[in-house]
Parts: sequence; C-alpha cells; structure tokens
Amino acid sequence: MPTALIVLAAGQGSRMRSDRPKVLHAVAHAPLLAHALAAGAALEPERTVIVAGHGGDAVEAAARHMGENLVVVRQDSQDGTAHAVAQARSALAGFEGDAIVLYGDTPFIRPETLAAMQSARRDGADVVVLGFEAAEPGRYGRLVANGDRLERIVEAKDATEAELAIGLCNSGVVAADAGLLFDLIDQVGNDNAAGEYYLTDIVGLARAARLSARVVTCDEAETMGVNTRADLAAAEAAFQARARAEAMENGATLTAPETVQFAHDTHLGRDVVVEPHVVFGPGVTVESGATIRAFSHLEGCHVSDGCIIGPYARLRPGAELDRAVRVGNFVEVKAAQVHEGAKINHLSYVGDAEVGPRANIGAGTITCNYDGVFKHRTEIGAEAFIGSNTALVAPVRVGVGAMTGSGSVVTTDVPDGDLALGRAKQVNKDGLGARLMAKLRAAKTKKKGG
Repeated sequence: MPTALIVLAAGQGSRMRSDRPKVLHAVAHAPLLAHALAAGAALEPERTVIVAGHGGDAVEAAARHMGENLVVVRQDSQDGTAHAVAQARSALAGFEGDAIVLYGDTPFIRPETLAAMQSARRDGADVVVLGFEAAEPGRYGRLVANGDRLERIVEAKDATEAELAIGLCNSGVVAADAGLLFDLIDQVGNDNAAGEYYLTDIVGLARAARLSARVVTCDEAETMGVNTRADLAAAEAAFQARARAEAMENGATLTAPETVQFAHDTHLGRDVVVEPHVVFGPGVTVESGATIRAFSHLEGCHVSDGCIIGPYARLRPGAELDRAVRVGNFVEVKAAQVHEGAKINHLSYVGDAEVGPRANIGAGTITCNYDGVFKHRTEIGAEAFIGSNTALVAPVRVGVGAMTGSGSVVTTDVPDGDLALGRAKQVNKDGLGARLMAKLRAAKTKKKGG
C-alpha cells in the first residue's frame, strides 16, 4: 500500500530562545527535521508533506536539500495538531494509501518502529497510534488500551487518578488511511481550554464510528522531543551514544568512545581505529584498517584503507585519500586528491591539489592556491620530493620524481626529475651577528638603568 508522510514542523519553539525555526536546529550536523525525514524515508513514501509555520520560508529553503518529492505547506495560525495535519489535505489530493504523521522536532523514531505501524495497518487496524512506557508519565497523554486495542487517549490534565496511573503514553505519531484521517479530522472540535483542534481526538471519533484503533509501542528514547536548548543537548548526547555503539558493533575500535563526535552520516569500515577527541563533520567515509589519531577533525572527505591520519590533522571537504596515505600532525588537506602511499607528515597545507603516488611533502609546505579572486591547482607528480618550507604558487606542476629545495618559492613548472631552487642566495656577514647582539644587549641595559 502506498505511504505518505505528513511531518509537522510549524512550531515556533519559543523555549529555544532562538530566531531559527526549532526544526532547523541541528543534532549531529543535521537539522532535527532531516532526522525525522530520514526515518520516514525508509518507508519509501510516495509523497512527503512538511507542514511549516514559524519561519516557513527558512524551513522550505532547507527542505529543498533534504530529499525529492517534498512539498511544504503552511499553517498560518497555530490552532492545534489536527489543524496542522489538515493543511496537508490539498497536497495529498488524489492520493490513495496510508498517511503517517511525524513530528519534525522528534528526531529518533526508528524506521523499524514505523514499519511495525504499517504492519498493524495491514493487519486491519483503522487507526494506529505509537505509544511508549514513560519512566515519568507526568504531562503526557495516557493511552487507555485493552492489550494492543486502543480505546481512547486522555490528556493528563483531564485524566482521573486511575488514568494518571497508566504508564503507557502517547507519542503523537499516527498512521491511518489518508482519506479516513482527513474525514476524522473534519469532526474534531476545539471545545477545550486551549481552543485548539487536537489530533488525539481522532481515536475517540474512530471508536465511536466502530472503527478499530491499535497501539504499537517503542522505547521511550525514540520519542524524545526537543523543545529547549537542554533538550537539544540531550538529543545530541543520545545520538552520539548510539552512533558510538553502532560503530563498535560494526567493527571499529574507539579507544575513548565518549570523546569521539560523529555526524549523522559518518561511515567507518571494519578495523578502523579512532583515537581520543576526534571530530567527524558531515560527509566522512573512513575505509577498513585506517587509523585516525587523536585530536583530528574530518569533514567531507574520503579516507581509504591503511591510511594514518593525525594526530592534530584536519581533512576538509574534497580531501580524497587513496590507500596507505600518511597525513600527520598539524596538516590541513582540502579539495585535494592524494594518491597511494603519499606522505604529508608535518605542519603543511595542501589545498586544490593533486599529490602523486609515494610523493613526500616536507614540513611547512604550502600550496598557495588563492590569488584573492580565483582558486588555482597544484600538481605534484609521483615520487616527487618537496623540501621543507616550500611555497608552491599555483597554478604550478612539480613533475614525476622532481625535487624542490627547502625554503623555495616555486612559481613555474618543474619538469620530471629536475630540482627547483627558488630562494635568494645566502650571504654571511663576518662577525655581524655577535656585534648586533652586543648592541641590542647594551640598549636593553641602558633602558633598565634609565
């Protein structure tokens, strides 16, 4: 049966104390909304509708980068969750299939949980609600159920003492036939203290119409909502704990797991070793057998098997490292292809470049890639040897097996096998060093005496 997602993302999030829409705050370098959409994407939805409100233009702009077949509609007035879902009606015109309502500020619903809700629908339930056993039920709505048969949802403020004792709580996530969902929403009223239209009312309406309602349960951690900065920090911590556990289960070694930070899309191969205090930004793949040493930062890069990175290395977007490359301490690589066995071991910057197989880049080497307006490329051939403290002024090519002398400024191409020296001739002035030092010390003594 085709599936559509309705993702509610209209809340202002006033408790975040932010001008940014709540759903665009990030966990693991991705907006909360992107996490919610990623869970739903596993169901291969035919349509996805995002209901935006506060900061709708920003939400719509961000959504363009989050997937295909996304439609953003607006909820101009915040009149409750049922009213928000109703805004998706026109975007789902002609759609025949199930609709699943998700929340853009609830990032950790697992695809397996949504699949279980789909299964309940296939087994004949007209309305399916996701519930969880809360450690502290508090303000959550309670699910009054008989086994997995859901009778009604009771808001905490309206619950009796017996109902408040129920630990099974409402997540707000709902699945139903799309047509039925909108028919039930049409019957929802706003005769309540807040004057809002609540999506939870559809369960009572369905039962009154002799339709079936079932509850599917998940772990409470999946339903974590983000409403404050503290919630955002807790969500980040929860994501990181899960990502570290998954990395180790998949065969990576983290020598101090609690110090390693992952992005939402970090991929580590088997037998990768990650030392303490490594940060992975978005878009990083590290293949099997590589070692990422302490205090390194990687983003938008690909590290092949057998590479050793760091300590204190930085790989920026576009860094492509073939197997057995060495990138050492205080080295930065950006938009560069570094071929097999090349070494950039110390205190260097290699940007907008290609480094040939088994080339050796000496300490303090920089590729001068920016002229103030344009970026230019540097090419370093196979088995080239770049002397320490060389400045390669792009565009420039150092040929296969060529060398540069230490301290050179290389501004023209170096043919294969040649040695380039681009520095001023050294001149020694007899005794001048000692005389100058004596003069400086005398000036210092005179200043103190004055």
